[in-house]
Amino acid sequence: MVKNPYESSQLLGEYLLFHYGSKEDLMPWISGPSNGIDFPLRTVSELIDPTTLGMGTHALDLGCAVGRSTFELASHCSKVKGIDYSASFIDAANALAEKGELPYQFREEGDLFKEAVAVVPSNQRRKVEFEVGDACSLNPALGYFDVVHAANLLCRLPDPNLLFKRLPELVKPGGQLLLTTPFTWLEEFTPRKNWLGSGDSEEELGRILSPDFELEEKREMPFVIREHRRKFQYSVSLGTRWRRLQS
Repeated sequence: MVKNPYESSQLLGEYLLFHYGSKEDLMPWISGPSNGIDFPLRTVSELIDPTTLGMGTHALDLGCAVGRSTFELASHCSKVKGIDYSASFIDAANALAEKGELPYQFREEGDLFKEAVAVVPSNQRRKVEFEVGDACSLNPALGYFDVVHAANLLCRLPDPNLLFKRLPELVKPGGQLLLTTPFTWLEEFTPRKNWLGSGDSEEELGRILSPDFELEEKREMPFVIREHRRKFQYSVSLGTRWRRLQS
């Protein structure tokens, strides 16, 4: 069995920091790219159309990691389900939903770690539930949703087309599909034959979705993942909102 790279304690700390860390901890350098802060919150707040969401709306967060975007969706929807392939990520998200806070450590340098606490507002916690799941093999009885959100998930799936085939069943007619992806194709995650195009992933994404969805919003969305205080990953995802066409 291939080991899931998202189960390490170091990566758990990095992702808790990525989702819940303070601006000072995420980017301690004044000259650093602070426009990449709060990405898991912005993938919801900058892409969702709240004007079309009524009472009793349900949302699905695929590849939710440690849950920040799931909790943010709860600010707009009555009930939100978060699904991730990593059991350790889901354990952390469940702990936050239950207790409202979770202590964690992140690397400063070498063997030196810093303590921090992730915190979630109580009004968001009661609306969410989390479970371990595979976005390429979702439960057929999952149902359908007013909003489906998937941030930086596509290029970490072994076969993105398996998810694309399910999306028309997951999003209600008139519902919203919120996607972000940096199109970082790596064979350690996705066999080359399953990549979306070869340098034209944005066009290929539109071709795949256009029979069932209409593009409503597109923007460039930078993000920063801190590894330690002197090393960061800076990337720019394509953020899109798609409206499910009426059948």
